[in-house]
Amino acid sequence: MKLNKQAVKHARQLIKSGKVVRDEPGDWRGAQLAAKDETEWLKKHSWSDYSSWNFGVDPKASPETKARYSFPMGDYTKLHRSAVIAIESRAAQNGHRDIAKSAKKLLKQIDKK
Repeated sequence: MKLNKQAVKHARQLIKSGKVVRDEPGDWRGAQLAAKDETEWLKKHSWSDYSSWNFGVDPKASPETKARYSFPMGDYTKLHRSAVIAIESRAAQNGHRDIAKSAKKLLKQIDKK
C-alpha cells in the first residue's frame, strides 16, 4: 500500500476551502457512505475522482477497481476530521508509515483552522 499523493493534495485543497466536517473520533463509522451509495457516486464520477478521496493506493491492484484504493477521507463532498483520525490510526497499526504521517500532518492543519 502506498500513499496516494493526489488524495493528500485534494485534502489540502478541501481544508483551504473550508470543506471540512470537524467531527470527533468515532464519528466516521456513521458518516462513511454505504458501499451501494459509494457505487452510485462512482457511476457519476471518474476513477481519478474516486482516487482523490482515498489516502491509500495499491499499485498491484487493477486500476479501475475499489480494491485498488483504501483509507477513505470523506463523504465525496467534504473531508471528515474523524476519517483522518481513523486513517492515521489504521495506517500506523498496519505499518503504512507514510500514510499515517500524512494523516497526522493533515489533522494538525484541520485543527489549526
